[in-house]
Amino acid sequence: MNSVFVRRVTLRQYKSIEHCDVRLGPLTILVGANGAGKSNFVDALCFVRDALRESLDFAFRNRSGIGEVRRRSGGHPTHIGIRLDVAMGGLNGHYAFEIKALPNAGYEVKREQCVIREGSAVHEFDVAAGEVKSCSARAFPAAVKDRLYLVNASGLPQFRPLYDSLSMMGFYNLNPTLLRDLQEPDEGILLEKYGVNLASVIARLERSGDSRMARISEYLSRVAPSVHGVQFEAIGPKHTMLFRQDVEGQTQPWKFWASNMSDGTLRALGVLTAVFQRDKEAKVSLVAIEEPEAALHPAAARVLLDSLIESSAHVQILLTSHSADLLDREEVKAENLLAVESVRGVTRIGAVDRVARDALKEHLFTAGELLRQEQLTPEPQLFDKAKHTQDLFGAEHETLILSNQDDGVHTV
Repeated sequence: MNSVFVRRVTLRQYKSIEHCDVRLGPLTILVGANGAGKSNFVDALCFVRDALRESLDFAFRNRSGIGEVRRRSGGHPTHIGIRLDVAMGGLNGHYAFEIKALPNAGYEVKREQCVIREGSAVHEFDVAAGEVKSCSARAFPAAVKDRLYLVNASGLPQFRPLYDSLSMMGFYNLNPTLLRDLQEPDEGILLEKYGVNLASVIARLERSGDSRMARISEYLSRVAPSVHGVQFEAIGPKHTMLFRQDVEGQTQPWKFWASNMSDGTLRALGVLTAVFQRDKEAKVSLVAIEEPEAALHPAAARVLLDSLIESSAHVQILLTSHSADLLDREEVKAENLLAVESVRGVTRIGAVDRVARDALKEHLFTAGELLRQEQLTPEPQLFDKAKHTQDLFGAEHETLILSNQDDGVHTV
């Protein structure tokens, strides 16, 4: 199975990111110092998900308004631009939009485009300033300036798979305090950002009867060797988790509520559940996790990486990290990395430079060792080429592909 859903991300004027144009693989790790802009890249994808699942208004309000989302550029007018090149089973194509800021924190969708290829068929629409300029469907809904048209178009069967896939991207910055608390019940279809429905997701995985819950328990026991398993428990109208853990002097594991477990164990459980949550019921397309190694011993972080590598065969994984311990594995190759740095407040994102690629290919250093030496930086040539790939729309955009491979630049 090819787990890659988002093949390529192009951004313009999003928070600290002036421009970027990068490829994503089954497992992609954004590496760089604190404050470099790794989270802003991930948030751009989350913005798309929020704008579709909820609304553009929700996505902006959740980020303190368009003024905090649009990159500040010394008074020059800037438009937020996002393009995602995607693959969904036998379908592939792209989805792109550009948002213009208006006075008094207003905004409008300046342009929005979707192109989906299915064999010889092409399904597409092109919308500008609230007017449908073209649409391959014979009958199509009207557009408005302050909402993404894909929400309306999701009622058409040819555009529904893209809408569902973009809506089922999961973004995680897990909070042990919320994982420890009693939780409100829900369907458990998609794990929420901070893990507030973790118990419900575990309940769903237990009901499914497949091997995913067993894999979560196996990896958890390697991360925290004294823990032998976890299960869903209902306490009145609330949900929580019950852990089986060794206790000195006892022949059988004791049971402990989530409220008694360490931050590291709870975060590890949250990460494992996030990456193994996909099944026939929950068709999660991409999982993005902020610093999965947080609160873990270095050895446990390396075990967690094993789970991420395994799960990336079934769901696309995107991570942010500045942990050399997590990257101290020969399995982490140049094509798994995107280097992130901040230059005078502007985020630069790209494939690691040629020196680092050669060092990793020849097994001279691990990615962790290069990170400790501050030798994981974006390839300047690729970054400069991305800067001049301005058009988010149309086939001409696809003449340049930025890749993590040896040659750096490939055409399609």
